[in-house]
Amino acid sequence: MRKLFVIAFICFSTLAQAQLTSKEEVAPELVEKREAQKKEITNNYLILKNNLIISDSVAVAKNAAALQNSLKNFRFKHLNLEQMNEATKKRKEVIDLAAEVGATKNINKQRKIFESLSVKFWELAPKFKAADTALYLQVCPMTSAVWASDSKEIKNPYYPKNMLTCGQVKASL
Repeated sequence: MRKLFVIAFICFSTLAQAQLTSKEEVAPELVEKREAQKKEITNNYLILKNNLIISDSVAVAKNAAALQNSLKNFRFKHLNLEQMNEATKKRKEVIDLAAEVGATKNINKQRKIFESLSVKFWELAPKFKAADTALYLQVCPMTSAVWASDSKEIKNPYYPKNMLTCGQVKASL
């Protein structure tokens, strides 16, 4: 029995060391591919937001589809089972909200759905923000609606005609 325990311990130690080694030796091209995926997700969200600022409902619908696709292709890494389940659930919520945005050409409906989408996006942003990208959570003080931006400059996607510069930076990544 003792021999079996020692053998099992040695095998487990060897396996644990092999896993550590394989994690340390991630191929640079895989790291680059993952960073490109993260950048694509963030850029698709930002383009969607920017098209809301200029009130281009057709482009908003197109970018919502691009955001959906980039999110569907992204796989989370380095999460335990509970974190993975939570992140996957939130990603599905963002994908579903992006589908709703894309399903309408009414700019006001798109903006309303974007409010919920932005909250969910920000919750996941730390997991898929590209390493060389800064993101700022901005809020409209009149409505408490939030959005993410890559600039500290306020450009309110909810009220671009009347309150384009109304808002403030609430947090950053």
